[in-house]
Amino acid sequence: MDMPTKYNPQSVEAGKYKEWVAAGYFKSDANSDKEPYSIVIPPPNVTGRLHLGHAWDTTLQDIITRMKRMQGYEVLYLPGMDHAGIATQAKVDARLREQGIDRREIGREKFLEHVWNWKEEYAGFIRHQWEKLGLGLDYDKERFTMDTGLSDAVRKVFVDMYEKGLIYRGQYIINWDPVTQTALSDIEVVHKEIEGHFYHVKYPLEDGGHVEIATTRPETMLGDTAIVVHPDDERYQGMIGQHAVLPIVNRRLPIIADPYVEQAFGTGVMKVTPAHDPNDFVIGERHNLERINVMHPDGTMNESAGKYDGMDRFECRSALVEDLKAADCLLEIEPHLHSVGHSERSDAVVEPYLSTQWFVGMDTLAEKSLDNQDSDDAIRFVPDRFDATFRRWMEDIRDWVISRQLWWGHQIPAWYHKTTGEIYVGIEAPADPENWEQDEDVLDTWFSSALWPFSTMGWPEETDDLKKFFPTNVLVTGYDIIFFWVARMIFSSLEHTGEYPFEDVLLHGLVRDEHNRKMSKSLGNGVDPMDVIDRYGADAMRYFLATGTTPGHDLKYSDAKVESVWNFINKIWNASRFSLMNIGENFTMNDIDLNGDKTLADEWILTRLNETVRDVTRLSEQYEFGEVGRLLYNFIWDEFCDWYIEMAKVSMTEGAEREKHMTRSVLLYTLDRVMKMLHPFMPFVTEEIYQTIDAKRSIVVSEWPEPDDDHMYMEAKERMAILVEIIKSVRQTRNELNTPISRPINIQIEVKDESRRQGIESNRSYLVQFCNPSALEIAENIKVEDDAKTDVVKGATVILPLSGLIDMEAELTRLKSELERLEGELKRVEGKLANENFVSKAPEAVVSKEKEKKMDYQAQYDEVKERIESLERKG
Repeated sequence: MDMPTKYNPQSVEAGKYKEWVAAGYFKSDANSDKEPYSIVIPPPNVTGRLHLGHAWDTTLQDIITRMKRMQGYEVLYLPGMDHAGIATQAKVDARLREQGIDRREIGREKFLEHVWNWKEEYAGFIRHQWEKLGLGLDYDKERFTMDTGLSDAVRKVFVDMYEKGLIYRGQYIINWDPVTQTALSDIEVVHKEIEGHFYHVKYPLEDGGHVEIATTRPETMLGDTAIVVHPDDERYQGMIGQHAVLPIVNRRLPIIADPYVEQAFGTGVMKVTPAHDPNDFVIGERHNLERINVMHPDGTMNESAGKYDGMDRFECRSALVEDLKAADCLLEIEPHLHSVGHSERSDAVVEPYLSTQWFVGMDTLAEKSLDNQDSDDAIRFVPDRFDATFRRWMEDIRDWVISRQLWWGHQIPAWYHKTTGEIYVGIEAPADPENWEQDEDVLDTWFSSALWPFSTMGWPEETDDLKKFFPTNVLVTGYDIIFFWVARMIFSSLEHTGEYPFEDVLLHGLVRDEHNRKMSKSLGNGVDPMDVIDRYGADAMRYFLATGTTPGHDLKYSDAKVESVWNFINKIWNASRFSLMNIGENFTMNDIDLNGDKTLADEWILTRLNETVRDVTRLSEQYEFGEVGRLLYNFIWDEFCDWYIEMAKVSMTEGAEREKHMTRSVLLYTLDRVMKMLHPFMPFVTEEIYQTIDAKRSIVVSEWPEPDDDHMYMEAKERMAILVEIIKSVRQTRNELNTPISRPINIQIEVKDESRRQGIESNRSYLVQFCNPSALEIAENIKVEDDAKTDVVKGATVILPLSGLIDMEAELTRLKSELERLEGELKRVEGKLANENFVSKAPEAVVSKEKEKKMDYQAQYDEVKERIESLERKG
């Protein structure tokens, strides 16, 4: 197959993925005798299309699985998607509202039909994006967190944990989102610094006098049921057991003592609102206080709020403050910057709210997870600093509220008897369903996602996939969901399977824009990975994402950097095309013969190839893909393309047939292994090129290269290093003296070491090819002329006599003209900077730019002037 003269990613990538899938290259066989290797995809939400973070995440997974497949493993790269309860319900709700449909009017069952239609629509988008990214997924094993098998696993886990006492139902203060009207777990709350106020309120005492209490949420005082002081606070010993009066409401509040109160904070007196503050709830439990909830679930005040019934909570705050002023009970309003919880989904201010919910008790589960990290089965975090992050969170974890007031999700498998109120929890509905009502709430999305590594493989059934591929080998995900997902998968797997869910956790950061800002809709700086692929191709984007940073760090997206990868691929394309043209159509992989005499360049490139194979394999196993990218770039661009291919031209044009055969062998052998090392990063272009090498098979199922000790030539590597230094020195001097390579020059090389001298002498053809000498002298001692330019390199001194190297008179004329130009530029920019009007009124960036110009012009001026003086001395 002929390669087109120009690399075109669109034509190269077209159709290949469908061919791979049709050929079954990505299918896994649980009955294979190969060593297993498995990765489960972090399931994207069916709320929309994939973003650049997804592309980065899955590219890393695909690189790992493609390499492992080539290394001979039985690979399962399992695809799937998450139902994303709150987010998906909100999206479908919004779509229905646009159509004039209220979900409450159409009811739960009809609404869920709309959600399933949405899921099918967006699942199609996501699969198309996986295709464009080139992900080697086993679609026969694709799962969804709401499919039948995963639903069965969720119910079994819930029932098992309930029976063990790990899941319970209780009335507690939870994080409540009044917009979506559902409970939130602690990690679904985003804390923001808000300019608020401390409201200092006077609570009258029944026996005369008052106490001062400060609050940031005066609307909740309507639910106060006590006043509390520290039992050792001498100021208030006489008040304990007495009563205060709640302003406006006139409710009698007992004054109690509790060690929770900090004596030194504020006045040392607190109000207790058990239904609206988690700490107050605990105090209320200890003292058997009434819990008065003063709000509706939508954040409006309820009948317990008296005259404020029906008001929005913030409207109530304003009205109550005015009433407190009128009643002479407001002592002071003090500005106060404080951290306020906001819903991750709706951005509403979260309300600590008394509610009956389902919880997972975390003490036992956290202990198991921490014990595992201290055992031989500890999960390896990459980078390892995230192990400490995981431990800190597990050590300080609170019980997890798992019920959500939604329709879309796994409905809680609990039923309440219509007459007795008895609770039944089971995998199946009660035998007499007409007497029972199922809990309307659904489970937190993360509850089902926590089971993902094993539920996707058929657990709780002992399936072949579960036995073969679980535990998985590595989880690749962002560091921002260690708490949401990673930790929950760990404790869930340990509890339900007795094994860790994965051996390694490879964590990457966030994709940021060129200004280091997080990508977001509000900033309008998001980048659609499909647009990037349309411009530069999937291979360029994948290589940039995989090699642009180190594990655990954020990645700055840049079109220019993706374009530079496109240029790299274009270089690979052109080098491959040139190599294959020179190798010839009749020379195949079977014709490769690396035995026999080789040139220095042959031995050198084979040595560097084997070193690169060794290092790329080692660094890939360590997930250091940025370093892998650097090594591949340097070897392919600098060594293979710029040096070996150019040196190969000598033997291909001047060598005997046996030399040409060896050069063809080395070229094809190297090209084959380069394509295989690049393939996990650039699957499409490497397949295209590989098909010209071996049209009978796909690179997807080819063998990963291994270092070959029989072709390591360290002496050749050292000799080539000296030659390269000499050639670079000559090129640099030619560049400095404006002497083109087309002009022959006299070159002398002084080498003291006999062995090195012979090595250079025996390879003088390369110096002739790359340096174009009119005369080339290689000797132990060379008399250096006064006007010669000398440069000491590794193991040699390069001497270039200036006579004949340049036309002294013409060069001086050119340099003096350049000096005059630079002098003019310096005067212009100095004049600008001396203008006070310009310096004071121009933007700082413009002034800085002019200062930089002055420094650049001055440096160039000094260099040219020094060069003129040097030539005049030698003339």
